[in-house]
Amino acid sequence: MNSFDILSEEKLNLTAYQTPASFSIKSWAEEDRPREKLLQKGRAALSDAELMAILLGSGTAKLSAVDVAKLILAAVDNDLNALAKLSVKELMRHKGIGEAKAIAIVAALELGRRRKEATAAARTTITCSTDIYNLVRPNLQDLPHEEFWVILLNRANVVMRKQPVSTGGVAGTVADPKVIFKHALEQLASSIILVHNHPSGNRNPSTADIALTRKLKEAGQFLDLPVLDHLIYTDHGYYSFADAGIL
Repeated sequence: MNSFDILSEEKLNLTAYQTPASFSIKSWAEEDRPREKLLQKGRAALSDAELMAILLGSGTAKLSAVDVAKLILAAVDNDLNALAKLSVKELMRHKGIGEAKAIAIVAALELGRRRKEATAAARTTITCSTDIYNLVRPNLQDLPHEEFWVILLNRANVVMRKQPVSTGGVAGTVADPKVIFKHALEQLASSIILVHNHPSGNRNPSTADIALTRKLKEAGQFLDLPVLDHLIYTDHGYYSFADAGIL
């Protein structure tokens, strides 16, 4: 065999090693395949990438579904909260992710968010600002824009309803006092709590936040509907006007 034949054989072997089949999940040991692993060992045994791979179903010619999932997770520093903020179009920027796969990821994460919301919807008594934060977290977590909500309470400080008031942009939203107190009067609430989020992550109130809070507090006193607190929500903490002593 001459040197040309040897090089050709080595090239052929390398090509065979790099065939798409070598990147396929089907070529793995059965206990390492995500679906089989879930059936054999339970869902808790799977990594985030393996769970996402089940949603994807397939990878690319050179990447398994798990590899594609790992690349997506790496792009958000393996932060599932950051992943939940991505839109369908943003997910589709990743190689191997078409519209159908992107929609599957968004839908799965939305189901998780709604599960948290359903848990929080149980009869809740507000005793402190942390109770408020936990109550609204399923509604405001991961939002890329501002929303204003009002929580209606009965005389025992039990939550009657969480009511969205307005939706705005990244920098702010408009909260109409007439709309806020209309909801409270219709439900015969005894007191209210104001909540809005800061997508930027900055917990501190703006000058406009402070002015609005004072305005709503005065209106509540006139209507015998006291404003117990105004919470500024972020994914990593909150600011309570009541705790700060400026309500």
